[in-house]
Amino acid sequence: MKVIHLGNDILRQKAVPVEEINDEIKALVREMFVTMEAEEGVGLAAPQIGRSIRLFVVKADDGVERTFINPQIVETSQELATYEEGCLSVPKMYEDVVRPARITIQARNENGRRFNLEADGFLARVIQHEYDHLEGILFIDRIDPALKTKIEQKFLKKTEKKED
Repeated sequence: MKVIHLGNDILRQKAVPVEEINDEIKALVREMFVTMEAEEGVGLAAPQIGRSIRLFVVKADDGVERTFINPQIVETSQELATYEEGCLSVPKMYEDVVRPARITIQARNENGRRFNLEADGFLARVIQHEYDHLEGILFIDRIDPALKTKIEQKFLKKTEKKED
């Protein structure tokens, strides 16, 4: 699978719900984990591989593979945390992002089983980052606007050089 980069419109679209968790979705989940590992990422959302559906996978610092289908963040903490983020769709760009320190999320796993997860620390951050992809939001949308513009311009220059 190829990871889509900044500039592709699908990254800015709100993803649609997964209608049915079938063999195709299960195979997609497996392929997404393989791609995420190959790209040395800790999370990957379906829009990043060209599928505008509400699905993402994560494997954070605890090493547990987690699948989130049709997720919904139902609670966030008042407490905020700042951490440097990057993104497979915005390669080699890293900036500090402020997010809630703890979240509660509801979703279905790859077997269709509904679950709730309370997460904090790095796992909470990765989940929020991937959830944003389902909403058409990139981490650079959560930083200073002037810095965001600078990153977009820098990235577009890199993309143009590759095309030449």
